[in-house]
Amino acid sequence: MMIVMKPTATDEELQAVLDRVEAAGARAHLSRGEEVTVVGAIGDREHIARLELEGFPGVDRIVPILKPYKLASTQFKHGVRSVFEIAGRKVGGQHFTMIAGPCTVESRAQTLETARTVRDAGATLFRGGAYKPRTSPYAFQGLGQEGLRLLQEAKDETGLPIVTELLDLRDLDQVLEVADVIQIGARSMNNYTLLAEVGRSGRPALLKRGPASTLEELLMAAEYILKEGNEAVMLCERGIRTFETAYRYTLDLTAVPVLKQLSHLPVIVDPSHAAGRRDLVMPLSLAAAAVGADGIIVEVHPRPEEAICDGPQALVADEFADYVERVQAAAALAGKALSPV
Repeated sequence: MMIVMKPTATDEELQAVLDRVEAAGARAHLSRGEEVTVVGAIGDREHIARLELEGFPGVDRIVPILKPYKLASTQFKHGVRSVFEIAGRKVGGQHFTMIAGPCTVESRAQTLETARTVRDAGATLFRGGAYKPRTSPYAFQGLGQEGLRLLQEAKDETGLPIVTELLDLRDLDQVLEVADVIQIGARSMNNYTLLAEVGRSGRPALLKRGPASTLEELLMAAEYILKEGNEAVMLCERGIRTFETAYRYTLDLTAVPVLKQLSHLPVIVDPSHAAGRRDLVMPLSLAAAAVGADGIIVEVHPRPEEAICDGPQALVADEFADYVERVQAAAALAGKALSPV
């Protein structure tokens, strides 16, 4: 349930509500807005039923949250969109986030060259994989800790915050030393233990939708992170598997406005993995920006023909500045501006 406090509620009255929720065996999640303070009481229905907070000092009203994803629901935030900062860059609201970089960290030269290019073109964050989930066990799996070291070097030189994927809980501490955002890949969306640990880490998370997952399943996955107290979660639409074979996945652009109806969390679109083809990345990016996405995560490589993985879908680094300019214009149609550095 959602406990809406009165504007005149004192800190003591708010604390009494928080204590009451915890004492009943539920978990309290505090959300302070400019006008409204809300306490989300999450837990077993029997525990919630024992709260009896109607008429409690400082309490304005009690609103049941009917959706199974309590904390991700728009209802929990009282219709306010989530906006948070990542190393000084704002995500969500009227801010458009451009996350760019190579699919995987291959070498020092490739990583630094790409980082400089996307920084100069106005990227908000730098993405790069140190650990790579691959369909074939014989394919390149990433440089691991050496990849993380190169990402740190790119971060030190360019000042760009780092987005990188976490696959295995055994690598969490090393990833946390470098990553400003932990990416949860589509294959890991249902790894609930991993999601909970990322939630406990407090580090912002980029959660990708599984190729066969419904929007409700995506939001329930986000709930595993949110329930641990980590509110900085970005949802990512990256294409779903359909009957179509002309391209890799079907980019579900309808998911963007629908997710915004269902949830207060920022929505990012990944046109690279959906298309699997460089020539489709630009039109899909323009469409995503125009339909109201809060940002894009896109692959960029200095020499895609030499890339170890996903070269055919990577934008050419020399053309990235033009790409950003055009996407920025499309985002403006939806009332968003590129998140400033």
